[in-house]
Amino acid sequence: MSDMLLKGCGTALVTPFTEDGGIDTAAYAALIDRQVAAGVDFLVPLATTGETPALSAEEKLALMDTAVSHAAGRPLLVGCGSNSFNATLDNMELLDGHGVDAWLVVVPYYNKPTQEGQYRYFRAVAAATDKPIVIYNVPGRTGANMTADTCIRLANECENIIAIKEASGNYAQVSEIIRRAPEGFAVLSGDDDMTFAFMATGAHGVISVASNAFPAEVAEMTHRAAAGDYAGARELHHRLFPFFKACFVESNPIPVKAALEIMGQMRSDVRLPLAPASQHTKDIMNQLIGELCQK
Repeated sequence: MSDMLLKGCGTALVTPFTEDGGIDTAAYAALIDRQVAAGVDFLVPLATTGETPALSAEEKLALMDTAVSHAAGRPLLVGCGSNSFNATLDNMELLDGHGVDAWLVVVPYYNKPTQEGQYRYFRAVAAATDKPIVIYNVPGRTGANMTADTCIRLANECENIIAIKEASGNYAQVSEIIRRAPEGFAVLSGDDDMTFAFMATGAHGVISVASNAFPAEVAEMTHRAAAGDYAGARELHHRLFPFFKACFVESNPIPVKAALEIMGQMRSDVRLPLAPASQHTKDIMNQLIGELCQK
């Protein structure tokens, strides 16, 4: 098992766009600076929240260069997964050498692999790199769930598979992974609203959407939970819970980008096939941000 242990709060970084549709590098740098200043533990560029499927190779490299120069030593867990083994390796080849500390590899989407197919895919990916790998299980987006048995099989057999980002929303499944995981294997929540419950059960932290907007609060919640201060972590969970839910009233990252625009941090533009936030989403975010910023 790798010596790297990802824990606490990692932010799944959004990708800001300019009015003419290009990458807003200045806003991206400022976003990362705020994360670092707020005490976030690691950063996750080029994942789902970053609208990575809509980015060109050149844009991915530009974002990585900015992330490296502003991360201030924070580990960079970089999304590279696809629904094709060869495409995943192509992404690794493109990004390797640009500050990647570990790879975030999603369960292949659309083609709905069996458990044996998932096992063979991740074994092959792990064999193709010497960097640590974090499995990303998000059946709501991929159409295929990775079971606890498959996760534990990979954790035991592949030395550089070091963690899973679990976004199945299935507490029993996550609890089983935590119970059976080998020493040094991390379980990270992929759902902000499940983080407190998962950490109380033994998970190590979260890869968060909400921390794009409220990094200090989400980081503090995970740090309190990790320290056994469940009363303090629970208070923050309840305070943030409405915002956690609001981040998914439309497809991520539409709502959190709307929140960031309201907070004056960047434009809320998204790329097709995503569409801008509805007025309903903007109204929800306006109300919640007003309430959270008063507390």
